[in-house]
Amino acid sequence: MPPEYAAYSVSPHARVDCVECHIGKSFIATRITRKAGDFKHVVDLVFSRYEYPIHAGNLRPARDTCELCHSPEKFSDDSLREIKRYSDDEANTAASIYLIFKTGGGSRREGLGKGIHWHIENPIFYLPLDTLEQKIPYVRIVADDGLMTEYVDIESDVKPETVDPNKLKQMDCITCHNRITHFTPQPEEAVDGLLVRGLISTSIPDIRRKAVDVLRVQYASSQQALDAISELTDYYQQKYPDFYTGNGQLVKDAVTEILGIYSQSIFHDQKVTWDTHPSNIGHEYFPGCMRCHDGKHLNAKGEAIRLECNLCHSVPVVAGPDKFVANIEISRGPEPKSHMNPNWINLHRNTFDLTCAACHKMDDAGGTSNTSFCSNSACHGSVWKYVGFDAPALREIMKEQLKELIAFEVTPAPKPAQAATQPSSTESTGAVPTYADTIGVIFLQRCSGCHSQDVTMNGLSLTTYQTLMTGGIDGPAVISGDPENSLIVKKVAGAQPHFAQLTPEELDLVKKWIAGGAQEGPPAAQVTPTADTGETGKTSWQGGIQAIFLNSCVMCHGESGMGAEAAILTSYQNALIGSKEGAVIIPGNSQASPLVQLQSAGGHSGQLTNEELTRIIEWINAGAPEK
Repeated sequence: MPPEYAAYSVSPHARVDCVECHIGKSFIATRITRKAGDFKHVVDLVFSRYEYPIHAGNLRPARDTCELCHSPEKFSDDSLREIKRYSDDEANTAASIYLIFKTGGGSRREGLGKGIHWHIENPIFYLPLDTLEQKIPYVRIVADDGLMTEYVDIESDVKPETVDPNKLKQMDCITCHNRITHFTPQPEEAVDGLLVRGLISTSIPDIRRKAVDVLRVQYASSQQALDAISELTDYYQQKYPDFYTGNGQLVKDAVTEILGIYSQSIFHDQKVTWDTHPSNIGHEYFPGCMRCHDGKHLNAKGEAIRLECNLCHSVPVVAGPDKFVANIEISRGPEPKSHMNPNWINLHRNTFDLTCAACHKMDDAGGTSNTSFCSNSACHGSVWKYVGFDAPALREIMKEQLKELIAFEVTPAPKPAQAATQPSSTESTGAVPTYADTIGVIFLQRCSGCHSQDVTMNGLSLTTYQTLMTGGIDGPAVISGDPENSLIVKKVAGAQPHFAQLTPEELDLVKKWIAGGAQEGPPAAQVTPTADTGETGKTSWQGGIQAIFLNSCVMCHGESGMGAEAAILTSYQNALIGSKEGAVIIPGNSQASPLVQLQSAGGHSGQLTNEELTRIIEWINAGAPEK
């Protein structure tokens, strides 16, 4: 049939005989028997007992065809992919989308039963409601111990107890790679491919948009389509006469290529259009992965089949022509508790806050400027119509789960009793550290991004002695005199790395502090900014200014904070260096210092108090001394 053969002839399997997949490799007598079983197709052809468009059915199992060459155990490595795209602007601006494909596969013996090919390394069964398997309301996963987990689309009427096991299909290669040999690229993909290869010149103004538009039109006949596409030549003669005069051949060559795309893809006699044969790879033009990974297939616990950008590939990074370095972010450390929720991708848009800055840059959060992890045009610049985020039934379930993820304050509990061996205040200022002189600074530097008075993850704030000793929703963080059983030590010293990991030296100080009675220390040595002076007799960085910045600014202006490009205020050297746009502190001249100008204007997210700003102004005018 013309459509299938046209796609086959330019496919990766163009040198594989049709019978090897449709009949299967086997002893010749077996193949003849199989072929004879298809004699009904000859009868259907003779008596015209078929309808267009034609879809294949009763294919040989992938284990008898695909896996004879493509054994899933072979695909164990991840791979870097670059997807080149062009914009619908006059300049046909190019952009590359970089991502790591987590192909996975491999056997459990090798510890590689994960990634995309996990689906065929494990028994997964599904219930398709249509011939093309685009609607899958029920999924069953069978664990090694035989335990079954059932997921149901909450918008369907399917009940797990009524599912007929005989109607279930087991996932194999063809469940996703259903068009691998008869793939028809969408107009956007086909045009971008020709632009990448130079078969259509990117110098032709607006050619990407015009080519896609003319291909997307639904024509009554092939001839009407070919005539309409050919009229692009007239369009450029009239719209861009100067360009056409000098580059007419480029336009004619482009029109020829666009005609070729249409002729290879659309067949009116067989009623084949862009949408008649959906491809299950991807999730942009057809449901594909999101037939199951749509966020609304839930198990009995309300947990979704995970829908996450970085489940099967890394979070895409979009790099335009002006971006010479593309940095792909690979998550390799521990995940926050919120990220472990199977519905996290659905919930994250309602729970993101400044704690995200501990790991990600957050400039233009939710935008499409590609200026940070949270501003990604590959994610936010598209309407993912096959995702079930807005399903009414799902919305109610997410409301309940959202309550568990949002950080909240806890009712202050009585301060834990001090240990009997607690040293006096005088003793604590000696060899044993106190919260005021040492421990508070450590917590401000390492932990305030998630555990401050502004952001109390798990109800725990470490930025004041009182809130630290009160603890959070998991109980007391510090048990005075008992460092090994103190939750804060267990979290930081445990086998599972913590986000704000302390250095061994810092952890030893914290343990020593707890063992010594977890003393607060004398008020004169508090971390909270006071009128301390440095060795010069003037307010200094070490004599109070650093503490102001640690309390109010480092959540954004830390090394990995969302304001790091504007200024890093965690150390004296970085504070004076400023940013690529210049210094933010000009010693001796507070009025010319951008930091003072910004704070004086008011309304900043990390707005200082009048007293704090006054101290910083005095410090800068004094030459911004370190000590």
